Amino acid sequence: MRTRVKICGFTDAEEAVFAAKAGVDAIGLVFYEPSPRHLSIERAVKIVNALPAFVSVVALFVDELEETINKVLEKVPVDCLQFHGNEEPEACRKYGKRYIKAVRMRQNTDISLLSSLYADADGLLLDAYHPGIQGGTGDRFDWDLVPKQCNLPIILAGGLDATNVITAIEQTSPYAVDVSSGVELGKGIKDKNKIAAFMSAVHQGNTITL
Repeated sequence: MRTRVKICGFTDAEEAVFAAKAGVDAIGLVFYEPSPRHLSIERAVKIVNALPAFVSVVALFVDELEETINKVLEKVPVDCLQFHGNEEPEACRKYGKRYIKAVRMRQNTDISLLSSLYADADGLLLDAYHPGIQGGTGDRFDWDLVPKQCNLPIILAGGLDATNVITAIEQTSPYAVDVSSGVELGKGIKDKNKIAAFMSAVHQGNTITL
């Protein structure tokens, strides 16, 4: 199985287009104001309009108001929603969009229970846990916590970069990997060389695991 790739936190259209041409499957746009990667609706539209065909757009929210999410959906062509807070299943389903539920991993996290509660999700995104920080930290968690079997596709996030993603794929066999800070020069500023290296490493990891 080919491991898909999502790169999150784009703030520049040129960088997003480069990632698309490098083979990324999805780009993530952050609509969470405390994040340094937060986008205005206007900039998000500019990025999406610049993308070539066959690249999915994922909009990330953290415990956001329904009104705010609807405003984004009215203007931005979004394929999938990513909920990165404490959203209940019903809150994720109400928009009639495919969605991903992010999970901040701890020793006692029950993935089996979560996959049942969010059974209609397109996947569970497993990220590192930090009190008060909703992802994007650049830190990894213990990959031994990733279940070998899950009813939902697993998207591995947290501290990934070109130096460790091959090992991550070999160890966890995720449906997809999600990277942000691992391909950046600074918060929200993507590095084309790092993107290219990351995509090359994923391809190599896929070749090894076939």
